[in-house]
Amino acid sequence: MNELETKELRENILLGLNIAFQRLIKEKKRNNSELAFSNKGRVVRVKATEL
Repeated sequence: MNELETKELRENILLGLNIAFQRLIKEKKRNNSELAFSNKGRVVRVKATEL
């Protein structure tokens, strides 16, 4: 892979991750659920409606 192909692949992967995360948030909001994140080594739970 050359540099241009690597850059395009990276952009596509990041776009896919962003789309998947937005779908996850949408689903969690629909089910009134929470998401769990790590913040400085601690688990933090956040209501999807707060995002």
